[in-house]
Amino acid sequence: MISQFVNLSWIGVLLAFAVYFVLGALWFTLFFSKPYKISLGKENETLPNKPVFIAGPALCSLVITLASAVLLYALNIQSFSGAVEFSLVIGIGFLVANTVNIAINPNIPRPVLYGIISGAYHLVGILLVNIILIAMK
Repeated sequence: MISQFVNLSWIGVLLAFAVYFVLGALWFTLFFSKPYKISLGKENETLPNKPVFIAGPALCSLVITLASAVLLYALNIQSFSGAVEFSLVIGIGFLVANTVNIAINPNIPRPVLYGIISGAYHLVGILLVNIILIAMK
């Protein structure tokens, strides 16, 4: 397991993490700001901007990026087509499914919309992460 971390392209990991994190910032504040607020039932409010809302997603994006890098290495995925297939399995099977599962609770007034917006972000994000990781190997 330690050898997998040693053999990672750390520049690739950092670049993939940065792209995933910036994509999230743009996704929720620029591209889908209004639908995201609607999904939360806060369409007429300004969402709070606390450090935890930046640091938390950054840490999560880093952990997801590292896990993907380790799995790409362990599974010996070396092609772009392999990275896309892996991204679809991980993206739909874990990230989208878990996001929709989290959305289905009484605190999210529009869980389907929330699941679509947030799930799509993670699917696009993990696809970009894995393409970058393969390109930087």
